[in-house]
Amino acid sequence: MGIEQTAIEKTMNDFHAAGGERLAALEAFIDAGGLAGVPAAGRESNNHIHTVYSFSPYTPTMAALAARRAGLSVAGSVDHDSYAAAAEMREACRMLTLGCVTGFEVRVSFRHTAFADRKINSPDSKGIAYMTVQGIPAKETARVHEFLRPIVAARQKRNRLMVDALNTLLAPAGIAPLSYDHDVLPLSKADEGGTVTERHILFALSHAFIAAWGKGPATVAGLSRAFGLTFSPKIAAYLADAENPYYAYDLLGALKSGFGDKIYIQPGEEECPPAEKVTAFAASIDAYPAYAYLGDVGESPTGDKKAERFEDAYLDDLMPLLRELGFKAVTYMPPRNTKPQLLRLRDLCAHYGFMEISGVDINSPRQVFNCPELLDEDFANLIETTQVLAEHENRGGHSKT
Repeated sequence: MGIEQTAIEKTMNDFHAAGGERLAALEAFIDAGGLAGVPAAGRESNNHIHTVYSFSPYTPTMAALAARRAGLSVAGSVDHDSYAAAAEMREACRMLTLGCVTGFEVRVSFRHTAFADRKINSPDSKGIAYMTVQGIPAKETARVHEFLRPIVAARQKRNRLMVDALNTLLAPAGIAPLSYDHDVLPLSKADEGGTVTERHILFALSHAFIAAWGKGPATVAGLSRAFGLTFSPKIAAYLADAENPYYAYDLLGALKSGFGDKIYIQPGEEECPPAEKVTAFAASIDAYPAYAYLGDVGESPTGDKKAERFEDAYLDDLMPLLRELGFKAVTYMPPRNTKPQLLRLRDLCAHYGFMEISGVDINSPRQVFNCPELLDEDFANLIETTQVLAEHENRGGHSKT
């Protein structure tokens, strides 16, 4: 991760350790006074933390500790197509006296709606949208795993096809082909209920480029020469620095923005079911289905998204459809948006009766867990919503909201 860690911290963030081993290390850390000097919990929260069960530099235990160190009051795990982090996240948060909200993120189809030919909130696809299901009662864990199983299976098939497509591009550049089983899968927790995302493929590709060209200017030059890639001044500076401790993650972000569309294969309905199928499932387990607002993108915080327009131009038309499809909430990431965007979204949520859920999708060591926008009085409702979600999950559901 590029961060100095003690042996016990390394165990807490050990990708290969069992969850129980990581939690035991956290208990030892706390007993040894590891929280001395850590600030008291404030009002901020983060309900959208990715873990190693999709793609992240953090295990659930370390993600909870990072949230505690950041002074948050509530931390929430949300992994792509996976709910495998939830039990460990809940227990780590309990040990750290943090509130906890767990859920999963999934892509759904709007191809049967008037938005079939529009980019909604997915940079890679028209008629496909990201959504979350959050505040899931622990008793529903087995049902969630069963619901996600065919989605993960479909994604695995498409992943293999994308690696095949990638290898046809690597050969002319003299880069050794990637093996899905030996280069990509080991970067994931697929054997423990996790999922494999496009980021895993591009992370494996990052390692392949580093192996071929090393770190520093040679990689920048190689990507430009072989694939015609260009980078923003900030990302170019990161990649030119051979001592950059986050090099592989920064390269991944650059590849996702400039290389991902070269290999991307559009998903089908097996992987991205109709939105109302997921919202109905969320209702059946007493959880909150939330549309993930993206908004028009300027400069991406992690360099993984191009400047591009998404749903802002037709948000007024989208919101009533979301209600019709069974959504109960809108989730968004305040650091990614301007205040005018957020205020407009807040007013629309109030008009259509949507709960608002906030968070920051942690998937890179450069990102911070804090969300200071929550301290703005205009968004005080986001603090209240987080408490409602945490209490709902803690009680096992049946909130009156």
